[in-house]
Amino acid sequence: MANKKTLILGATPDPGRYAYLAANRLVRHGHSIVNVGLKKGEVAGVAIEKPEQIHHDIDTITLYVGTNNLPPLYDYILETHPQRIIFNPGTENGELRRKAEAQGIETIYACTLVMLSTGQY
Repeated sequence: MANKKTLILGATPDPGRYAYLAANRLVRHGHSIVNVGLKKGEVAGVAIEKPEQIHHDIDTITLYVGTNNLPPLYDYILETHPQRIIFNPGTENGELRRKAEAQGIETIYACTLVMLSTGQY
């Protein structure tokens, strides 16, 4: 399986959150990660950074930010220009999806954890 460098938007050091679980499972499946969120800390050995630095080597952005909190992050997400964006449950956003697809970015309404466990990642 190829390494799909993944930016986890909404990363958190809280082990009860899905973003935390996804970060750890991505690393266990051999993918490198970039944790981006508002909380300080680290997940799966990778520090959480603020959504400021644009990473130009991202294959996938997996979203763990609620739909209503996404608009201020549109530019950050689109400037990163990943190959794909995974809208996890609760992050579905038609406006961002249209903007991303207009730039040639694949968008998927799915669950990263399910995709990893079924070999679809």
